[in-house]
Amino acid sequence: MRISWLLPLLAAVVSPAQDKKAPEDTPPAAKNAAPRVFTEFPVPDVAPLDVEKVSKEAIASLIALQEGDGDDQWPYQGVYREDRSPSPVGYRVGGTSIAILGLLSVPGYRTDTARQDVVARGVRFVLKTLEVPRMQEEFVGNYDVRGWGHVYGLLMLQALQEAKAVPPDLTEQVAAKEKWLVEVLCASAIPEAGGWNYSRPRGYKSPRNTASPFMTAPALQALFLAKQRGQSVPDAVITQALDALERARAKPGGYAYGAPAKSQNDVEEPQLTMMDKTPSSAARAAACEVTLLLAGRGDLQRLERAVDLFFAHWDDLAVRKSQTGTHIAPYGIAPYYFLYGHVYAAQAIEFVPDEKKREALRGKMRAMLAKSREADGSWNDRQFERSGGYGTAMALLAMHMPHLPKMPTWTPSGEPAKASAPSQDAGAGK
Repeated sequence: MRISWLLPLLAAVVSPAQDKKAPEDTPPAAKNAAPRVFTEFPVPDVAPLDVEKVSKEAIASLIALQEGDGDDQWPYQGVYREDRSPSPVGYRVGGTSIAILGLLSVPGYRTDTARQDVVARGVRFVLKTLEVPRMQEEFVGNYDVRGWGHVYGLLMLQALQEAKAVPPDLTEQVAAKEKWLVEVLCASAIPEAGGWNYSRPRGYKSPRNTASPFMTAPALQALFLAKQRGQSVPDAVITQALDALERARAKPGGYAYGAPAKSQNDVEEPQLTMMDKTPSSAARAAACEVTLLLAGRGDLQRLERAVDLFFAHWDDLAVRKSQTGTHIAPYGIAPYYFLYGHVYAAQAIEFVPDEKKREALRGKMRAMLAKSREADGSWNDRQFERSGGYGTAMALLAMHMPHLPKMPTWTPSGEPAKASAPSQDAGAGK
């Protein structure tokens, strides 16, 4: 099985335990509810995670958080609203897909009928919801989050097939939607400038828009896997997106929040804007470096520096966990970067060649996850309870990254194929 590496959606206004059947609206009682209590950061060191025990508790939390009319989804919400709904369709598809990825990542899936049941319901929800107008290859206004659903919906359908975990009656639908999502993702790339962004103030098809590195990296990884799986992926889409990532890298090792038109590779820290500063990019640099490495444009020294950057600035990320607001000074770090950063730093750790260093970094990652775990056994980087589904799934992915297969490399058409990164036993296969 392959599972890939992921995004921040945004946060909820209602606890699924209070209203398990109506994710579209905020119940009157929830509107005046006190904000959820979150852990103050930084916190003292805690004992290392018992991964097996903690995973079982996290799975139970995820199962309890599934909601909707058919208990079939894990909506993810945030400050953005769509058509007066607190839960945009792209976040519903993306949040549900990430929850499924988290459930698949833990060993024992093939004998766990409870997980299989909730995953099957979630897959049906995603397939059904990909048909609605808000999930087609278009854009409404200057800000539209359906692309998150495209990226993580594709990653989830790929993982199901790689793991041979597709519900038997959905085999043809899953294969067809995988192909369709590849086409949509390629068609929705920013023309000429390359990459993907949910914010396009110049208009959907304008080449004057800039790519979001933290969205572009997982989109590229999904397309690398799509090509390996026999899908048609135009070289130009990949090349332009990779160029955008490369332009975004600054000399200290961080990445711009939006890929600039002109390379900032020689720009030093004092000249960087708030959201481009090195601490600001602590949650996205590893995702960018892994993606560039897979495409033959990165190097291991830069990748290890990105992992070190994540840990060095963990407190800068953690102090924003579960807080209100988004891009707050001094670094413009939003709460929803927190768990995203853990997943992609965990992915990068698996490319560190020195075995002893790799194992030490894995232990450090588990320690960080232990420090950020909620009292109920879940993870949540927002101040709203519903976002615990996304957060818990991301934590599971980060915890179980060591045994998940690495994403494949990418080679332009007409060039000799590179060897794929070595695979390891996948959770769903056990």
